[in-house]
Order: sequence, then C-alpha cells, then structure tokens
Amino acid sequence: MERVSVVIPAYNEEETVADVVSACARVPAIDEVIVVDDGSTDETAARARAAGAKVIEHGENRGKAAAMKSGYEATTAPVLLFLDADLIGLHPGHVHDLIQPVLSGEADMAVGVFGDGRVATDLAQMVAPYLSGQRVVRREVLADMFREEPDADQARFGIEVALTKFAKTHGCRVVEVVLEEMSHRMKEEKLGLVKGAAARLKMYYEILKYVQKGH
Repeated sequence: MERVSVVIPAYNEEETVADVVSACARVPAIDEVIVVDDGSTDETAARARAAGAKVIEHGENRGKAAAMKSGYEATTAPVLLFLDADLIGLHPGHVHDLIQPVLSGEADMAVGVFGDGRVATDLAQMVAPYLSGQRVVRREVLADMFREEPDADQARFGIEVALTKFAKTHGCRVVEVVLEEMSHRMKEEKLGLVKGAAARLKMYYEILKYVQKGH
C-alpha cells in the first residue's frame, strides 16, 4: 500500500488540533501526521506534538497556502491528505473513506464535503465544495501545480481554488466524499461575532483576489 502523509495547516487552533491529529493517527494507512503551525500565538504547536504529530513552525503567519506547501515539502509520501485543524467530529472512518478513492486508483484527488453536521457548514460546502480544505491529492498533482503556478504558495485561502482549477484544466479525476456528522469551528465561534465576521470577509477577499489574477 502506498504511503499517506497527513498535512494539517494550523493557526491558533489549540482547541481542536489534538483531536484531529489523534483521529488520523488511529488509521493504519496513515504513515505520518504533520502539523504546520503557521505563526500561532497559542498552544497549537505544543498540543499537536503531545498528540503525536510532527510539527513544523513558521515564525510568522504566512497563510494557508504556504503552510500546505511546507507540509508537502516535509514529506516524500506519494499521497497527501490535507485537513483543516478546526474540524469537529472527525473520526478514523472519515479519514479512511477520504483516502480510499485515491489509494484504490479511482481518483487523483478526493474532496471531502460535510454532511449532516451543522446547517451553516453543510450549506457553505454544498454551495462551494471547491473551497473544502479536506483533500487527498496525489503528490505528482501537487508537484505539477507548484511548478506551473510558482506563486501558488502565496494564494493564502485561495489555495483550494487553485487546486480545483488545476485539477480541472489538467483532466485529473476528482471525486467528492461526503463526511457524515462532521463540521468545523466557525470563525465567529473562535473570535467572536465582529472579529469572526471580519476574518471571514478577509478570507473571501483572499480567495477572490487569487481568482481575479487569472489563475
């Protein structure tokens, strides 16, 4: 069986990162779990290590895309599973279901979409599944994307859009996998209503900014 490495970009996710790491570590097919702490100011790195992850620390916040690339460069695994650090309800069965289409040769990329979790997060992913941070990708797809799109690591939250578009334009086989009874902590829950809404708008701005660059 091919090696699978999990890469978890994380910024101030001390409340949930350990649970995400632990769920992945209980899946026999997972070779290693890498958490890229993107300049956190809380206990994200310490809790990830305590849960058994290899931790890479950015000295400052460089954005999700840069964190994903750091994780990609830290492993030679032929298959990479990217997961958000703020997931709620993740269990080993979700991980198994998500990686299986790629390991079996059915797909080059699998995208996880929440189902029967919470209305807000389910609806958001139903409307725009291409923004999902839960993805399994063959290494060669990532290598080709970073080679053809050398500034992709600067896309910040636009990285999922970049991956989706690259896969589509290059004829990659992509499947969606429904992750039942899963969701994530919303920005408004982490930061409060006002700061959370502002952070969400900033995220959408970064996504639109990358899209408008013509990528």
